[in-house]
Amino acid sequence: MIAKLSRTVLTLFLLCCFGYAISGTTATKDGVSDSEALVGDVEAGEIRYKESCINCHGAAGKGVASYPKVSGQDIAHTTSLLETYRSGTKIGPNSSLMIMMAKPLTNQDIANLAAYLKDAS
Repeated sequence: MIAKLSRTVLTLFLLCCFGYAISGTTATKDGVSDSEALVGDVEAGEIRYKESCINCHGAAGKGVASYPKVSGQDIAHTTSLLETYRSGTKIGPNSSLMIMMAKPLTNQDIANLAAYLKDAS
């Protein structure tokens, strides 16, 4: 009887641990899990930056006219801003433009851009 109860408790414990491990990683719209998307590729970020961002934010994100400097920020800050714009939230004078530019970005695109911009020069 005690052995059966111990096995039941152990089984429940393992199921809870397994469920917790699975819940820590969720699929995203681009097929990359949240935990994987947090690792950015600097080279891919630079390529994406030159395709979409350089015309307003200038070379290496140094800023041009009314478009702010976007380089030199920590990854979490840049990621948070791009995710906020992608969600459609207005947070500044150029929000409408940034929302339009951020809408098509995948989580991996955002991670790559943030990795590139962190140390862009």
